[in-house]
Amino acid sequence: MSARVYNVLFLCTTNAARSIMAEAITNHAGRGRFRAFSAGSKPLGQPNPLAIELLERHKFPTIGLRSKSWNEFTTSDAPHMDFVIIVCDQARCEVCPDFPGRPITAHWGIPDPAAVHGTGDERLAAFRHAFSALERRIRVFMSLRLELLDRMSIKRRIDEIGTISSDSSDEDENR
Repeated sequence: MSARVYNVLFLCTTNAARSIMAEAITNHAGRGRFRAFSAGSKPLGQPNPLAIELLERHKFPTIGLRSKSWNEFTTSDAPHMDFVIIVCDQARCEVCPDFPGRPITAHWGIPDPAAVHGTGDERLAAFRHAFSALERRIRVFMSLRLELLDRMSIKRRIDEIGTISSDSSDEDENR
């Protein structure tokens, strides 16, 4: 296995739920091979409490997670990103800044769990659904033998990962 560490930036407009969860999942499951960050075009200023609660239930570290602007990743002293993955549909339509280093980009649209207005159980179910979809896609992404693929093959594969069904199984819902 390659000793290279890949930097991944997950984008979502408010950087409060999906991108925050993706950052935590990747950093935990990446086992040093992947280092994740998250940001948004209009950061909310703090992570969504349900996203943090769900991550903690799954024993994912949440220390240091914060809602931040994508502008933090456009400066000359920002970490070089290998991948930029948009996890919401709204951010896909926005004009993203130029991130240094020509990162490979992809769109993995996941419905916004924070947009669900219902009972506490309905809202939690929406967050579980988003978490499960992100975790499934991230695990497939991390299983790629990136060191053996050329740039175009990697781009094609991470685009395909974005089409993996976001339907969660009963096992995912009961975690």
